[in-house]
Amino acid sequence: MNVRDLTRQRCFNHPGREAAARCPECGRFFCRECVSEHEDRVLCAACLKKLLKPGQVRRHRLAALTRILHFFLGIWLAWIFFHYLGMILLELPTSFHDGTLWREPWW
Repeated sequence: MNVRDLTRQRCFNHPGREAAARCPECGRFFCRECVSEHEDRVLCAACLKKLLKPGQVRRHRLAALTRILHFFLGIWLAWIFFHYLGMILLELPTSFHDGTLWREPWW
């Protein structure tokens, strides 16, 4: 099949649109919106769904859960850091805040 044959083809899902790719699994033609790249191959949504195993789809759900957990862990760690930083600043002597500490030689 040459390029001219592809330009005459129409999308399987959208007959009014020109085809941009042919799915290697089912052999149908699709527009750019109906195909996606998976493992260096351009596939239609139906064939991609058939190729994906249930474990792979679940891994994507776990990835989203992992991102959420990382977000909350980051917020918690930032809170701990600033909490203890505040505690350290509260332990500074009042002479430090008054500016009298800087007048005395520290050596």
